[in-house]
Amino acid sequence: MKLVTFRSANDVTAVGLAVDGGVIDIGRHLPDAPRDAIALIEAWPAWRERLVPLEASRPADIGFDAVTLLAPVPRPGKILGIGLNYADHVEESGMARPADQLWFAKMPTSATGPFAPVDLPRVSAQLDYEAELAFVIGKRCRHVPRERAHEVIFGYCVANDVSVRDWQLQTSQFTIGKSFDTHAPFGPWIVTADAVADPHALGIRCFVNGEKRQESSTAQLIFDCYAQVEHLSKAMTLEPGDLILTGMPGGVGVAMKPARWLRAGDTMKVEIDGIGAIENIVRAEPA
Repeated sequence: MKLVTFRSANDVTAVGLAVDGGVIDIGRHLPDAPRDAIALIEAWPAWRERLVPLEASRPADIGFDAVTLLAPVPRPGKILGIGLNYADHVEESGMARPADQLWFAKMPTSATGPFAPVDLPRVSAQLDYEAELAFVIGKRCRHVPRERAHEVIFGYCVANDVSVRDWQLQTSQFTIGKSFDTHAPFGPWIVTADAVADPHALGIRCFVNGEKRQESSTAQLIFDCYAQVEHLSKAMTLEPGDLILTGMPGGVGVAMKPARWLRAGDTMKVEIDGIGAIENIVRAEPA
């Protein structure tokens, strides 16, 4: 299944299922269902059996052209990203392959929709893209062994870990440079984990203004999704709706000679085989 959060033409936000041609509004057919993504993910074991026949038997209630797809989880409790986690990116960076996982946080206010504009900050011209597979936590958990990590992953989506490089690299802490508003577009939906045969065998690409900048496979992950869950859950409680960004392949603008920064008007498209695609236009940060 593909879980979405959407805004209708009358400005109502709801959760739904993406199907051919549009969206099934869950609340329209199951009035007692949770009305926001985190609540539905928390209650998923109880609702999945009711949603499977709904998806199978109903056409779309609303066409995609009549809704705005929002971030599937509009305000994740946590957004966590891992650095230097693709073998090809490590090679282009000239850095040693990491022995340990390198984590940073993006603030929840950086989350934005799969087709929403991304701001070019007033305070920097060094805006960069990072195509990433993301996954969403489905169960509250701690100390999860690798062999059980798949049990706590609700599903997968496409993400762009937009980064302000000078702010990211001016200190040893990446958080501020990764956390500007609008700098975590993801979606267009969450593909539930049972519909993804192998999250570690997916082609991933990024295009800027139609030019292919990144192309790789999640087979290149140094620490895979399950290893990431195991590691993070040793330190903190992971909760339903938490968003985990699994790393980026080579081809980012900062690594080019000379560096190629994003400009207002540029369009970024990130696509992952079997998951979908997101597309965001860069705009000057509004007044």
